[in-house]
Amino acid sequence: MRFSFLPIVILMMPILEIAGFIIVGKAIGLWLTLALVLFTSFLGLLILRLGGIGMVRNLQAAGRTGAQPADELVNGAMRVVAGILLFIPGFITDILGLLLLSKTVRRFFWKAFGPRVVVAGSFRRSGSQSGPQPGDFSGFRNDQGKSGNSKVVDLDEEEFHREGPTDSPWSRKPDDRDLPKP
Repeated sequence: MRFSFLPIVILMMPILEIAGFIIVGKAIGLWLTLALVLFTSFLGLLILRLGGIGMVRNLQAAGRTGAQPADELVNGAMRVVAGILLFIPGFITDILGLLLLSKTVRRFFWKAFGPRVVVAGSFRRSGSQSGPQPGDFSGFRNDQGKSGNSKVVDLDEEEFHREGPTDSPWSRKPDDRDLPKP
């Protein structure tokens, strides 16, 4: 059985945030502490607003040029998380939010968690349909050039065929026998 510290950390966060308020309040005073909390909340809202708009613009530009938007998407998502953490009152969340605003910290997180992310298809508009189109395998994977380490199996139509009984209700096409009688 695997034990995770995440639930314990989540349960301890309010206690740690209250301790942070007490320590900072004793060091700089009540009014400066409240002003600092309000300032970081305002900064978080500003980052959310500007970061979200900037991320959408960068994604649109990447879509127009045909570039892969993975970096812009990840950086934008981390900036949004940083804005949310800054908006939440508390000094520990503010420190984490400010750290996520640093490009080097975002790069470190992406190197740590990026290899676990696999995107198997792209979602492009083609005519009136939106979403993945049949035969569209132009998505990106974060395998960083390592061939043979991917968990994605790419099959063509002629390589895929069904074996076994064909009288299953899931494999036959509906006909008049399947319709309810009036």
